[in-house]
Amino acid sequence: MAKKEEKNIKDKTSFMKSFKAELKKVVWPTPKQLLNNTIAVLAIVIITAAIVFVLDFTFEIANKYGIDKIKQVVSNSTEETNNVNETNETDENTITENNTIDNKITE
Repeated sequence: MAKKEEKNIKDKTSFMKSFKAELKKVVWPTPKQLLNNTIAVLAIVIITAAIVFVLDFTFEIANKYGIDKIKQVVSNSTEETNNVNETNETDENTITENNTIDNKITE
């Protein structure tokens, strides 16, 4: 059991040494490079946000004045078709009733 604990300690120290060695290899940006890169990232984020905002606004307007109007027209035409069908059914019922009355009178 003591050997496992010693091995774990050696692994941890070996990991820390490797970690420090890798950090020394990293090329850190200068403050000027960091500022330039930060400004570039912020500019890209702002431009992307503006594009998304414009597209969202455009699609919202298109939906409000385009698709909703089409839905209205379709629903109005559907209602008119239903009204015409109901009127036709009423006329047919009236004709059938009239024929029934005529048949009873002639008998």
